[in-house]
Amino acid sequence: MNISLRGAPVEESLQEFVELASSAGAEVVGTLAGSRHKPDPAHFIGRGKLLELEAAVESLSAEVVLFNHSLTPAQERNLERQLRCRVTDRTGVILDIFARRAHTYEGKLQVELAQCRHMATRLVRGWTHLERQKGGIGVRGGPGETQLEIDRRLVERRMRQIEERLARVRRQRHERRRARARADMPTISLVGYTNAGKSTLFNALTGAGAYVADQLFATLDPTLRRLDLPGSGHVVLSDTVGFIRELPHELVAAFRATLEEATRSDLLLVVIDAADPRREERTADVVDVLREIGADALPSLLVMNQIDRLEGVAPRMDRDDEGVPRRVWLSARTGQGIDLLLDAMAERMRRGVGPVSVDVPPTAARLRARLHAMGVVTAERVAEDGGGWVITVHMDPEFLRHLCAEAGLPRATEPAARERAELQEA
Repeated sequence: MNISLRGAPVEESLQEFVELASSAGAEVVGTLAGSRHKPDPAHFIGRGKLLELEAAVESLSAEVVLFNHSLTPAQERNLERQLRCRVTDRTGVILDIFARRAHTYEGKLQVELAQCRHMATRLVRGWTHLERQKGGIGVRGGPGETQLEIDRRLVERRMRQIEERLARVRRQRHERRRARARADMPTISLVGYTNAGKSTLFNALTGAGAYVADQLFATLDPTLRRLDLPGSGHVVLSDTVGFIRELPHELVAAFRATLEEATRSDLLLVVIDAADPRREERTADVVDVLREIGADALPSLLVMNQIDRLEGVAPRMDRDDEGVPRRVWLSARTGQGIDLLLDAMAERMRRGVGPVSVDVPPTAARLRARLHAMGVVTAERVAEDGGGWVITVHMDPEFLRHLCAEAGLPRATEPAARERAELQEA
């Protein structure tokens, strides 16, 4: 069931939802679309559309009705009572896919936490058989009230347990990240819309052999591998969970530990399916999710994947007006353009739009060593007070600001601006 609200594109949304349903293991026997200015409080859809849906369920012998929208618990109960079959909303479908695909300990914990949060408001559906416990005059009643309270407490207790375990996983991930920082190992994360080819690209770059399939959310668990960039040394490449429009808030909250790997990256590779006619909308959806998890300000490089499905498009690297690589066109499946991507990644990691100056105190000597190891230092002098160095580097200012923030330093300044400031002080 797909309803367009406020002019949303019906065909595009319905096609994606059919793919979601298939990924969840459902056999789609029919679809029904409609349009409303606002949802009906009782059934989400209007009376006429409800009767049409009821007739379709009966004629097709459907066992479950999937809604491409978030439903309230009351709407789900009312729809199930009217349709006499199971009703699941968009969040429930995505949760079911995640439950099928999670394999690691962390992934299973995150899925269970999301399921518990989704279930907490829907417990009443499981206890309608206890309506006889209503009680008498002056006694607090309600269908299955006692059992509901017990069950709700169990769910809340389980959620606290999962959150404590995820907190331990987050601490372990933080320690591993600190170990990589001590070893001067920057991190590059693959992000993008689900089924854009991230895992295929990850395998092409690292030979990791990660699971690849032509389906939504084929990969959930994050995978990290070491990658050698030409002229920039070793980096850690991370493959993250795919994004999707209207990603349920339960999943964003539950998978924050996994998505945190992207928020702490030195560079984001935003993978886009170049052959997708809706690639502009997909890119906007990815930007929205990055903004929600706090990673939209990180340095990024667009990767236009699957050019083998386009006619007359050859591998190439697009640069901005200042000569910085911003977009690479390639095919991860055939390997075309992979060398261009490696060159672009290496260039973005070691140099960018121009010389930038930064004060490095003795306490941040590790940052100084890292800049020298990257080969981006063009000039260096001892600070006037003798307490550190003034280093001029040729690299992406956003990337340098990110490195400085990790070292607890103030933002870098361009040499010309710094010289003006010093003259004013003099």
